[in-house]
Amino acid sequence: MSSDYEREISAGLSAVRLASEICRGVQAQITPETLEKKDRSPVTIADFASQAAVCKVLSETFPDDPIIGEEDSAALREADQAPFLLRVVEELNGGGIDCDGTTACAWIDRANQAGYCERFWTLDPIDGTKGFLRGGQYAVALALIVGGEIQAALLACPNLAPGSDESETAGCVFTAVRGQGTHVHRLGDSGSAGQPVRVSDTSETSSARFCESVESSHSSHGHSAQVAELLGISAEPVRLDSQAKYAVVARGEADIYLRLPTRADYVERIWDHAAGVLVVEEAGGRATDVSGKPLDFSQGQTLKQNRGVVVTNRHVHDRVLGALREVGVE
Repeated sequence: MSSDYEREISAGLSAVRLASEICRGVQAQITPETLEKKDRSPVTIADFASQAAVCKVLSETFPDDPIIGEEDSAALREADQAPFLLRVVEELNGGGIDCDGTTACAWIDRANQAGYCERFWTLDPIDGTKGFLRGGQYAVALALIVGGEIQAALLACPNLAPGSDESETAGCVFTAVRGQGTHVHRLGDSGSAGQPVRVSDTSETSSARFCESVESSHSSHGHSAQVAELLGISAEPVRLDSQAKYAVVARGEADIYLRLPTRADYVERIWDHAAGVLVVEEAGGRATDVSGKPLDFSQGQTLKQNRGVVVTNRHVHDRVLGALREVGVE
């Protein structure tokens, strides 16, 4: 890797690896009884602890960099939430981070940048909360945006196998730097060199593989099915939680990922996409909105200039956009 953003990737790797280990520890404690009671406290604890861990590590190397994140500590600071805050601190301590509740909250609130600035990080401490709860896919997603463009990205997928011949328990983390490609690393092996990944070379839409959100509330499965029919895709879609969908497109295990609006007023959040977008683009793929416009990360916390997200291996992108127009999504 050249010197461009080498420090950022190094610090980012340390941050998302640490956060992922904390998340894994919390996920391992989830029981069938937790799910039966619809108890979301484990994912909330992991969310706060993950954000605190990432912000701590980034602040040590880049103390002046703003961070736009999903969480703030306001609820944790309430007196009746003291037991909950204690659990967050315990998870951080268990991950080797010595802190008290006040310090943990301060780290969490490092990610409270509200608007756009020239250089900032954006973080989703647990992307795919329902996947996390059910033991499925989730991600720790971190990206650096400079001048409105994503310049570096880290996408940790603790339950995604590093390669087709490896166990899912190994987990993996994808790194991408603009102009330098995308690489995948084993999550728990900080000494391993990353391996380059590339999108598929599939150009026939009938042979393309689809992936989409597990939750139909996140994306219109009905429109996706219509697009698949128009393109002659007969294989059932692979449904994954989180930005792991970007990861499987980046390494050629899927060719198309659609995030189609389910409401006219819905606006995507930047932390749900920034890391995954660069991971796919630097692997040779393409990401736009449903009308083919580039995704605009210069608008603060949201992609308010865009509608929906279309991600492909590049070769089939224009035909996917055409099919979306035919079914009335634009």
